[in-house]
Amino acid sequence: MATLVGIVVGLVLGLLLILALVAKLYRKVGPNQALVVYGFGGTKVVKGSGKVIWPMIQSSRELSLELMSFDVAPQQDLYTSQGVAVNVEAVAQIKVQSDPVSILTAAEQFLTMDDVQRQGLIRLVMEGHLRGIVGQLTVESIVKEPEMVADRMRSNVAEDVHKMGLEIISFTIREVRDNNEYILNMGKPDVASVRRTADIAVAEAERDIAIRRAQAMREAKIAEAAAEQEKVSAESISQTKQAESVRDLELKRAEYDRSVQEQRAQADKAYEIQANVQQQRIVEEEVRVEQVRKQGQIAVQEAEILRREKELIATVLRAAEVEKQRIETLAQAEKQREIFRAGGVAEARKLQGEAEAVALRVQGMAEAEIIQAKGAAEAEALRIKAGAYQEFNQAAVIDRLLAEMPEVVRALAEPLARVDKITVISTGSDSNGQGTGVNRVASDVTSMIAQFPAMLESLTGVRLEDLLKNVPETGSTFRSHEPAAARSNGKPDPVPARKPEQRVPPVPRVDAEPVDAERGVADEPASTAAPRSGQKSNGPS
Repeated sequence: MATLVGIVVGLVLGLLLILALVAKLYRKVGPNQALVVYGFGGTKVVKGSGKVIWPMIQSSRELSLELMSFDVAPQQDLYTSQGVAVNVEAVAQIKVQSDPVSILTAAEQFLTMDDVQRQGLIRLVMEGHLRGIVGQLTVESIVKEPEMVADRMRSNVAEDVHKMGLEIISFTIREVRDNNEYILNMGKPDVASVRRTADIAVAEAERDIAIRRAQAMREAKIAEAAAEQEKVSAESISQTKQAESVRDLELKRAEYDRSVQEQRAQADKAYEIQANVQQQRIVEEEVRVEQVRKQGQIAVQEAEILRREKELIATVLRAAEVEKQRIETLAQAEKQREIFRAGGVAEARKLQGEAEAVALRVQGMAEAEIIQAKGAAEAEALRIKAGAYQEFNQAAVIDRLLAEMPEVVRALAEPLARVDKITVISTGSDSNGQGTGVNRVASDVTSMIAQFPAMLESLTGVRLEDLLKNVPETGSTFRSHEPAAARSNGKPDPVPARKPEQRVPPVPRVDAEPVDAERGVADEPASTAAPRSGQKSNGPS
């Protein structure tokens, strides 16, 4: 057991010793350095990692990849293309390129050198190129265009430093000076020119200021004179406008007075027209009241005629019904008597048929008599109605005329009713003495109404005067107004006394069977009633 533990401990210690040895032999570098390994296996470059370097067969060196910044300031003067000696100071930044080939190239050139030796070697190369570039340029171009010098320097040096495994990052001209004050005097002409230009500008500015001051004073005087003139003109215009305002006020006042007078006159005319309209409405209402009274009288007389007509029809129909029942009873008795006289079934049937024929004939004769009685009753009713119309023909004719005259007058006045406004211009009465203004309008409307009889005669061919002459009472009344020379034999006709109006009491409406009988008689054609009456005359009595 102890032997096993000793073996394990020995193995662990041996492993730890091996690991410590390997760790000591392991070389590592950062990203800013490159490890150049050479010996067994050839030359290798390790960058940003590590590698075990076996002693006795391999060796290694570190090469910095960091940026190198140094001044390029030659101690000797640099001569330009003009032969002027100048001192140029610049700053250069160079580093080793990152690819393995460039690192190996730089290792071949600078692996065993320190930083001072390396920068001194590179500075000599940079100063030589700078001397060649300055010799091609003038002092003015070097001073005024330093970027152009830097660009040329980078382009010329790039190839040489690339052969060393390096690359130029930047090159900047820091200062250019000379010992002969060439650069200092180089700007004096420009300074003098600028100063001269400035003096001229100041003089011109002062001159412009004086000119503008004079112009401003002159314009101020002109403006003052113009303002004074405008003031006088404004006062004149103001006085003129005041006079015009007074004139306009007087004109408006006169116009207002004239408008008030016109409106007052129009109001008076409107009042007069309204009074005439109200008077016309009163007359129309009186005519309507008279028309209603006449219509009431006509209604009472028509009711009396209807009562008499129905009473007559009822009396005739009732007598006809009684006669019909009597004839039917006699026919039935005759039929039974013939049946009993036959004495046998066959003879009875024969007699029964004959009796039925006789009954039908008698019934037809009875119906014919009823129809004839209805016709006679209707004729009598018409005769009574005609007599009643003859009795009150004056009221009927006047009522019809009065009933239709408002419609005719309304039709005549309808065009005037559609007129929105009537302007009457009148300076005096006409030759016929019809009046002026609103009175002339009323007289024109009255003349239109007075033309109604002539218009009725032109439309119907009937003279209203002749129509009223044919009516009792009214004809004599019209004749009474004719001149004495127009009457027959040249003698005045006596005016008959007017009959007093008889008021007939209202008759209640009768809806009994006589009304239906009247309708039946009215609906029966005359061609049907005539043959039936003929059958009655041909039948046995």
